[in-house]
Amino acid sequence: MREITLLVNDRAAEVLGDALMDAGALSVSIEDADADTPDEQPLYGEPGLEPTKLAWKNSYLKVLVNDDFDFDLDMAIAVKGLGIEEPKLVSDEQVEDADWVRITQAQFQPVRVSDRLWIVPTWHEPPAGDTAINIRLDPGVAFGTGSHPTTHLCLQWLDANVKAGESVLDYGCGTGILAIAAKKVGAGEVLGTDIDPQAVEAAVDNAKANDAPATFVLPKDMPEGTFDIVVANILSNPLKLLAPALLARVKPQGHLVLSGVLARQAQEVMDVYKEHDPSVKLSVWKESEGWVCIAGQKQ
Repeated sequence: MREITLLVNDRAAEVLGDALMDAGALSVSIEDADADTPDEQPLYGEPGLEPTKLAWKNSYLKVLVNDDFDFDLDMAIAVKGLGIEEPKLVSDEQVEDADWVRITQAQFQPVRVSDRLWIVPTWHEPPAGDTAINIRLDPGVAFGTGSHPTTHLCLQWLDANVKAGESVLDYGCGTGILAIAAKKVGAGEVLGTDIDPQAVEAAVDNAKANDAPATFVLPKDMPEGTFDIVVANILSNPLKLLAPALLARVKPQGHLVLSGVLARQAQEVMDVYKEHDPSVKLSVWKESEGWVCIAGQKQ
């Protein structure tokens, strides 16, 4: 195999990468050519969301191809078809073939979230022990593989606070990891919802794989009712917009748990919820790597 590196501008990086993938390239990645220099210009987006622009002013386009890939021909066709300048060739090197699946899997090890909660990819043996509670979960298309600090914070809160038989709503469930954890630590009725149909599908599959009976639906299919615990690990702006809807789902004496919030955003989020319902006394429960988990009880 060969790895070909091209220097391209921000207008050509994405379209050229797509064209080379269509032509038969094995993979394409874009890197900042000005990284660690005075000309470096970061791409900005709200935490947890992709920036709208995915290429830098000067980018390295790294293209992995088979040895029989006719790079000169396919490059000429792409440049002409797209109406772009021909990029500068930086390098064209042979790379050893490898078991990329095994290499990728090796990056994802079992993660200990709390004294007893573990997140374990399916290709690893789960930790043994009388107290270990293992959630079998692989990285996938939906957010929430357990690696992000906000997910850890919510899992830790659930492990420390869920009482046997309590009902739980996981709003913005992603892979369903919070709903699955709630069920495994003793919750009764568990409902998860997400606006992404792929996330709902992934959550259903993950719950079955973990023998954690829970229901997952799109928001339009949510049944009426309130819950002992409502947890939402999203982002600050959606959380503020969802304040009335989430508050309405919390039972009297029930708990509301919010994450996906940076420490500097916490007070603003809490103020919005206080304005909508002063009976819910929210405070920062715990902080990790600049992110917080906000929790409180409806009085």
